[in-house]
Amino acid sequence: MTTISAHGLSQAGTRRSAGHRSLATRLADAEGALKAFLERWSIPALRVALGAVFVVFGALKFIPGASPLEPLVEATWGVLTFGLVGGQLALVLTAVIETTAGLLLISGRFARLGLVVLAIAFVGILSPIVFFTDELVTAAGPTLLGQYVAKNVVLIAAALVIASRALRGRAGSR
Repeated sequence: MTTISAHGLSQAGTRRSAGHRSLATRLADAEGALKAFLERWSIPALRVALGAVFVVFGALKFIPGASPLEPLVEATWGVLTFGLVGGQLALVLTAVIETTAGLLLISGRFARLGLVVLAIAFVGILSPIVFFTDELVTAAGPTLLGQYVAKNVVLIAAALVIASRALRGRAGSR
């Protein structure tokens, strides 16, 4: 029989209440475990994923005709270097920068250096927004090329998140 005392339910009611506390405790423990897992692995996963994106798209630029961005890459290098770099050299330089940044990010050990290389790459990656706006956006909206360039905002945000962790250093090192 359940009775109500000045302190709440007794006997049967207490057991049920203890069961709820136990469930609440288990849920809190599960949440804590998930939080610890995410704190440990989310940034490394983001770092590897971002690195892989740059390795893959950078590698495409080593293969003539494989990247739909070839004309834009060549034109961007031409503008940024006042015509000194263009053509296949522009593609190879872009490929080297992007794959190097990607591999450094994936390595983890050299992620800070990878972020510096990536910052250099982002100058070229975002320059078409300024120099070739007409090719990226029409009255109907962004072109396919424009959409491709616009998604780089997400890559920059990912790089900033990774940089916030990389610049913090390892736990206990400061």
